[in-house]
Amino acid sequence: MHVTHPTPRTGAAHVTLLTEGTYPHSHGGVSVWCDQLVNGMPDIDFAVMAVTGTGREPLVWKVPPHVAEPVSVPMWGPTPPGAPPGGRRGRRLMASYERFLTALLDPAQEDLFGPALHELAHAARDGLLSPALRGDRAVSVLTGVWNRPGLTVREARPSLHDAVTATNLLEHALRPLAADPPRRGVAHAVSGGIAALPGLAAHQLHGVPLLLTEHGVYLRERYLGYRGAPYRWPVKAVMLGFFRLLAGETYRRAALITPGNRYNRLWEEQGGADPALIRTVYNGVDPAAFPAAGPEPERPTLSWAGRVDPIKDLETLIRAFALVRERIPGAALRLFGGTPRGGEAYRERCEELARSLGHGDAVTFEGRVDDIRDAYAAGNVVVLSSISEGFPFTLIEAMSCGRATVSTDVGGVREAVGTAGLVVPPRDPGAMAAAALELLTDAPRRAAMGEAARLRVIEQFTLRQTVETFRSIYVELSAHSPAERLPAHGPAGLSAYAPAEGRPACSPAEGASMYAPAEGFSACAPAGRGSAHAPAALAHVPDEGASAHAAAGGPCAHRAAEGPCGHCATVAPGDLAPRPASAPASLAGPRSVAG
Repeated sequence: MHVTHPTPRTGAAHVTLLTEGTYPHSHGGVSVWCDQLVNGMPDIDFAVMAVTGTGREPLVWKVPPHVAEPVSVPMWGPTPPGAPPGGRRGRRLMASYERFLTALLDPAQEDLFGPALHELAHAARDGLLSPALRGDRAVSVLTGVWNRPGLTVREARPSLHDAVTATNLLEHALRPLAADPPRRGVAHAVSGGIAALPGLAAHQLHGVPLLLTEHGVYLRERYLGYRGAPYRWPVKAVMLGFFRLLAGETYRRAALITPGNRYNRLWEEQGGADPALIRTVYNGVDPAAFPAAGPEPERPTLSWAGRVDPIKDLETLIRAFALVRERIPGAALRLFGGTPRGGEAYRERCEELARSLGHGDAVTFEGRVDDIRDAYAAGNVVVLSSISEGFPFTLIEAMSCGRATVSTDVGGVREAVGTAGLVVPPRDPGAMAAAALELLTDAPRRAAMGEAARLRVIEQFTLRQTVETFRSIYVELSAHSPAERLPAHGPAGLSAYAPAEGRPACSPAEGASMYAPAEGFSACAPAGRGSAHAPAALAHVPDEGASAHAAAGGPCAHRAAEGPCGHCATVAPGDLAPRPASAPASLAGPRSVAG
């Protein structure tokens, strides 16, 4: 796909979108949201720095003329060239790495994280970090740190294999630090975690304000993803420590945080974000692009749309449907959406579950559809069964189409639905079946609820509101951006290892709402990389991507090694506190279904 290289326009604000596993290389909710922003603001000059899997992913979105050619930052592509530094430079780098690991594993030393991260970033830009972390010395440093007396992780008796695995995962997770960070305008991370690394570097080196939008809660998704990850506790302690402290560093350095719902805001405040710098911005759709769906199907039908992935919990939906069929034998369940690479086994498991329950003929996997409105129109009731969401596009699109909905009470779902739909606990087939039966057996109530849902979208969740809110934020933050580019290693007199002082003086009050949903993933190893060194769930984020690693069940990785936390969907903002070491379419019209 040809991409233009626009010439910067005099007076135009400049925004660099920082993405991970989504726009412009993947379909899904967050990618739709990014496409909405760039197409809705032709007066803004955009750039895109996309963290990807291998770097070979094709563009799947048409990039408009005012967006510069996207820069791909692969995490699992070819091994970066270079050799580990020797001598004094090598000793300094390993000392920084030791401080970095100490912060991850020792709750009393977490203040070391930010300075150590920036020291590692300096080495990464010089091409030294990746080679250093691929050497035996880095493994030895980790072994020494987590075997220190007094650290809880030591009780799990970390092995050499654990050290090699954790070091390899960190090496890949830190690769984005080697990218040339934005030097002007606004750096807009459209998720937390890995995508924010270039934005942190841009703020540190050049004073570029960092805007953070969290569709889902990145850290919570790491907790969920690591439940079924094939690693021993010491490895999980390292990686979850990294993700937790990275979240806190990003919250503290951001000039403004725009969560997609108020649920996310609770996590952000618990993680150290300044409440005065948080502004909820809900997702929006164009009601004209998603008009009332029209006549319902004659056969009682439940419809679902999304990515076939464990985070969507289709197994609960299928079990609920089996209960529905006990009352309505002729009912059907139609599932619309693609199966991402790596998710084939999960889809097969769901198909087998439907067959084993005796309803294989009534449950159909329809695959991707060219027009997602067809997916919503296909059902009398649209259902959402996820165990984690941000502020789902599929939900507000179905509401805009005037369909009654049954959804799980996760993320910002209740904020979206209000009283215009039924909300049930996650992972509760009985509750979901009861709600679906209420609506399937009461046509007048179903119609009234659908009308109320569409009116709610028109009044509160329009695309125009979303775009205008972010345009004003971009202009506001641009006023604090550096007027000219600075030298590669920052202003004269600023040590490459010294954190930047303060942040742009932008403290907007809680304002208008709009939003965006959960996300895809790039930091998972490409298909076929099944060695112990490949991350099974390194970057599992819901709503799009190419993985199925957040399998249900298994011990919850953010708790002590000896026990699970219970219902994974109940991970709450307070769970930020436990430390792993211790216990719609673009403006042009409707989109195809996420996959």
